[in-house]
This record gives sequence, structure tokens and C-alpha cells, in this order.
Amino acid sequence: MRAPVIALDGLGSSGKSSVGAAVAAALGLRFLDTGLLYRSLTWLALERGIDPADGPAIAPLAGEIDLGEDEAGRLTRVVVDGRDVTARIHTRRVDRSVSTVARQSEVRAALLGWQRAIAAAGGIVVAGRDIGSTVLPDAEVKIWLDASAEERAARRAAERGIDPGSAEGLAILDDLRRRDAADGSRSLSPARAAADAIHVGTDGRTFEETVAALLAVVADRAATGRSAAGSQGAAADRGARSEHRGEGPT
Repeated sequence: MRAPVIALDGLGSSGKSSVGAAVAAALGLRFLDTGLLYRSLTWLALERGIDPADGPAIAPLAGEIDLGEDEAGRLTRVVVDGRDVTARIHTRRVDRSVSTVARQSEVRAALLGWQRAIAAAGGIVVAGRDIGSTVLPDAEVKIWLDASAEERAARRAAERGIDPGSAEGLAILDDLRRRDAADGSRSLSPARAAADAIHVGTDGRTFEETVAALLAVVADRAATGRSAAGSQGAAADRGARSEHRGEGPT
């Protein structure tokens, strides 16, 4: 059987990347953080002096971006012109423009096929904001990470060595709130949980507890799927035996 596709969604800095990578490692699956694609395009557009709202000019830049594997085989590195630019895409400069880039229909169209092609073989955790609802609506498991803006801002500040209570830390919180509003209200693929997604809250949970909660969801979905498949198989077997006896369907 094909290994599952797990769609992991949530707002900015909800822990999708770190938690998703840990879940993928625990299950022996590949991992893709789609936010890297949008951040990469944003960084490259800014480097080229392109307006973040100029979708037709930004979309072709996708062909210049490559994703590289880290030491664990996860697609977490961004390579442009042979250079690893992963560290350069995680800055406030990119933070402030990435929502504008992500709203452009040409950009989303350019990246949609790429994301689906990566996931087509299965056996992958794909993290983003609209994976379960738009990019991979047929994913076997869909999870939405719930986290308060305050906790997410503190997490992002800590990642960058910034005091969350400082002026720079509070600016990160403001940026997150603005991006939440922009991502949730855009007309094209807004950031929202799929109707059949399982919500997992992260506030008050340690990293390990959140990973364990996601693994439990995956295990439960796998068990449910096996049970459903078993029921369907049993029904088919009963039907075959009835036809063999010359009985009609019941």
C-alpha cells in the first residue's frame, strides 16, 4: 500500500515545520515545508527589486529555486544559483512581504503543480496553510495546528534570539497578526482548516507532547482506515459467496 500523505496546516509560526519534521522522522516519511517556497520567491523578488504584488513577474522565478535535502533527507534547504540561501529567507524583511507574494494567483498557480508532484508518490508530511483544503484535498490525514498569536510570536522571537518582550519582539507579534488577517481573508486559497481536519492545540504543550499528539492522530486515522477497508473487504467477500450460491444481493 502507498504510504500516507499527511497535510499539516496552521498559521505562521504555529510549529508546523519543526513538529512536521519530527513527525515525518518518527514515521520514516519525507517532509516538505511549503512555506519555504513562498519565502524563497519573496526573498528572490526583493533581491531583484520586483514589487511583491507583481505576480506575473514573480511566478517565473520559481524555476530558479531548488529544494535540497538536509542530513535527515528532509526538503528543508533552499538553493538558488547553487547557493544555499535558507538562512536568508527567515528575516523580518521577508516576513513583511511574503503574504503579499502568496496572494498573487500567478504565484500560487506556479507552485501548486510543484507541491502536488512532490506529494504524488505518498509517504510525506506536507506543511503549509492550505494543504488539506486546497493543495492536497485527498490527503489521507489532515491536521490543523492551533496556537495563539502570542505563543507563535514568542516562538519566532526565540528562534531568532530576540526577547519576546522587546520592541523587536513585539514587532514580530504585530507582523504575525497582520499576516494572519491577510492570509485568512485572501480570496484565493485562504489559510483555513479543511472541513475534515483534526485540530490539535499547542498552547501549554511541550514540543514532545505536540509531536505525540500528532502521531496519535495519524495512528488513529490509520486504524480507522484499516477497519473501514476490512469492513468493505468482508462485505465484498460475503457478496461473492452469495453470488456463488446463486443468491441475490441482500
